[in-house]
Amino acid sequence: MTSSYPSLTHALAEALVDVLWFIDGSEDEQMDPDDAVKVLESVAHMISTLPNDQRQELTELVGEMAAAETNPARREFLEEFPEEFGLIEDAS
Repeated sequence: MTSSYPSLTHALAEALVDVLWFIDGSEDEQMDPDDAVKVLESVAHMISTLPNDQRQELTELVGEMAAAETNPARREFLEEFPEEFGLIEDAS
């Protein structure tokens, strides 16, 4: 079986975004809200501690994913991802 991803990094970025998209959109019945916040904050912290080159690489991958996304809600999530998860500094 051949992978549809050009690299392991790309595949892992896709998987990470899929998990975070699910958690972010989960209803209270699907996932405890406190647990969801803990996971999202933990991932944001981990991402924010990556070296600059790795944050830049992930930012670029997420940008490519956003450009290719046809679901408007998921595209918005992807477009906000870099700022929300600590890849770039808050623009405000």
